[in-house]
Amino acid sequence: MFYTFMTRVVRPILWLVFRPRVEGGENVPDYGPIIVASNHLSFIDSFIIPLAVPRPVTYIAKADYFAGKGFKGRFVRWFLTNLGHVPVKRGAQRAAMGALEQAVDILDNSGAFAIYPEGTRSPDGRLYRGRTGAGWLVLASGARVLPVGLAGTEKIQPIGSSRPRVFGPRPTVRIGEPMDFSHYKDLPPAKARRAITDEIVQMIQKLSGQEYTGVYNERANSSEAP
Repeated sequence: MFYTFMTRVVRPILWLVFRPRVEGGENVPDYGPIIVASNHLSFIDSFIIPLAVPRPVTYIAKADYFAGKGFKGRFVRWFLTNLGHVPVKRGAQRAAMGALEQAVDILDNSGAFAIYPEGTRSPDGRLYRGRTGAGWLVLASGARVLPVGLAGTEKIQPIGSSRPRVFGPRPTVRIGEPMDFSHYKDLPPAKARRAITDEIVQMIQKLSGQEYTGVYNERANSSEAP
């Protein structure tokens, strides 16, 4: 019922407010497990992507978002929980692995799960090296990856801003063709995780047009998932 409300009421409102340009929408599978992998420029990314992907998408979200106090904190917790977002503590490897294991359950039930391989938002608009939790999730679930390149969302809500600019610059969402990594299953796990993650990030870079740094975003403050 909540998702129906979001689809029929909230989604049209957000579409009018943010007016995203969507390229490659025909690449989104209508059914089956899919890992939505995107660059990360702004807090608002987790609201823009579902506008472009016409099926329920579950995210990993910072545990801090679930811990707010007062009416606003309770509302945000209720909102994210009903959307199916999975809380994870930044820098806590055990918590991150728990979230990824929940993601496998979602994918095993033919769901769509979104992940930001960089780990956190880019501080300067460049694309950072992916952390191998993305590769781990591919190997553990066998799901295909839907690469997404975002552009312009950092202009809607820059890092440090408490609220987005409504009716501001229009963001662009570029969606690539689903990527199959079944050919990596016979590689040693660590090598496969790294190769898969790098290939995903390379495709995101092609879609987003960002400069690639080749180093980790240290703002994530976390170890790579095994």
